[in-house]
Amino acid sequence: MQIHEKLRVMRQWKGWTQEALAEKLGCAVNTYAKIERGETAIKLDKLEKIAHAIGVDTQELIDTNDKTVFNFAENCTHSNLAHTILLTEAQCVQELEKAHLIIDHQSKEIDWLKEEISRLKEIIDLLKRAKTAI
Repeated sequence: MQIHEKLRVMRQWKGWTQEALAEKLGCAVNTYAKIERGETAIKLDKLEKIAHAIGVDTQELIDTNDKTVFNFAENCTHSNLAHTILLTEAQCVQELEKAHLIIDHQSKEIDWLKEEISRLKEIIDLLKRAKTAI
């Protein structure tokens, strides 16, 4: 993951807009947006300022270890819990497979529920016909 991609993910994880982070950095939104899109080179002093604003070490942004998507620690202000995300490529694949299994299961459950609704509608129709026949 390249630096500009890490910046975008970390900003989004914090729930910040580009405008909010640009304001924290004291730069124009377009300037920060270009950084996030990888359209401009980032000088070390600017990278340090961004890392400080996000609350990470500059080294975490520079780290190019392909096995780690990123290591990002954040103190959650709402519950004062420390959240750490450390995902390896294998863990991402495993999580994706798990998500696919959940989706497959939910799709089957939806199909079953649709069939159940259809059966119940048939029962209602039969009851209505039986009632009118009496």
